[in-house]
Amino acid sequence: MTISLGVMGTNSNNNTTLQDLAKLAGVSVSTVSRALNDEPVISAKTKQRIWALARDHDYPFRHYMPAAPIGAEGSIAIVTPHMRGRPVPLTHPFFLELIAQIGEAARTRDCDFIVSHTSPDNYDDLVHAVTTSRASGVIFLGQGGLHDQLNQLATATNGRFVVWGAHMPGQKYCSVGSDNHLGGRRATLHLARMGRRNIMFLGGSDPEALQRRRGYLEGIKESGLDADPKLVVPVEFELEAAEAAVARLLHRGVAFDGIVASSDLIALGAIRAIKRAGKTVPGDVSVVGYDDMLLSRLSTPTLSTIRQDTAEAGRLLVSRVLDFSPDHLPVHLPTDLIVRESCGG
Repeated sequence: MTISLGVMGTNSNNNTTLQDLAKLAGVSVSTVSRALNDEPVISAKTKQRIWALARDHDYPFRHYMPAAPIGAEGSIAIVTPHMRGRPVPLTHPFFLELIAQIGEAARTRDCDFIVSHTSPDNYDDLVHAVTTSRASGVIFLGQGGLHDQLNQLATATNGRFVVWGAHMPGQKYCSVGSDNHLGGRRATLHLARMGRRNIMFLGGSDPEALQRRRGYLEGIKESGLDADPKLVVPVEFELEAAEAAVARLLHRGVAFDGIVASSDLIALGAIRAIKRAGKTVPGDVSVVGYDDMLLSRLSTPTLSTIRQDTAEAGRLLVSRVLDFSPDHLPVHLPTDLIVRESCGG
């Protein structure tokens, strides 16, 4: 939903008005107002012509110009909701890769993108994000804890938005994400087939990690193993937190020979702790991550992981927001197990 920014009827110091611009452009006053507000219903060609006239006649329109450079077919705002009371860190390697792929997909659509400084923490923040942006639409990187509020946003506003994240029960908005439950199950079954019997899960409280944990528990049961509560360890998406958690377990003598981590970064932190304790990966402990970040291919050992196709994710996120329809259904990306050195085969 695009709201008016109040340019209707505004006068400049030289008394050029919207009516004057409309006469010069041969269009209606409402078309001029919408063009200056960068509304998507106005073609890029018409916007560029009206912007040029406004510049030539010293109309004070720059406050209302879009964030994207002139010539782009549109612009997309990327917004990161709060998670556990703080913004999702844009420095996280996975989000950096995903944002890069969103940018590549936007480029193919002659579209620009911005990463917003805002980080919604409640429903009003979400409304503000989708109704005051000068972009053609908004991509939210994750739900955080705002699934119900995003449902309300989808039904109570005409906001053009799509979410990168989990498919949640009763969802009324479009999301793009992997099948987290299946990914957790596949990683666990793979380790069990390799003879690992004490398989740990490392993951946090975000929707994706919770779904991956359910898949892990299903894989444990399907493999005829006992689900040991001590081996389900809460760890958020941080390398240092994972390293510290695994180090504590090793110090206490907790026995485990496999790890399913809810992200590659968590898996890499676990491997650091295992190595520092004088153990080997995969000799003593096999490890599977989740994401297939570039780092997973460069680590020692290289990391087995559940792949999330960020290139396809970027393409789908951009197409869903630029070709927005309230009838768009959530999209599940393929969930592929990538076997490398860290699980031994």
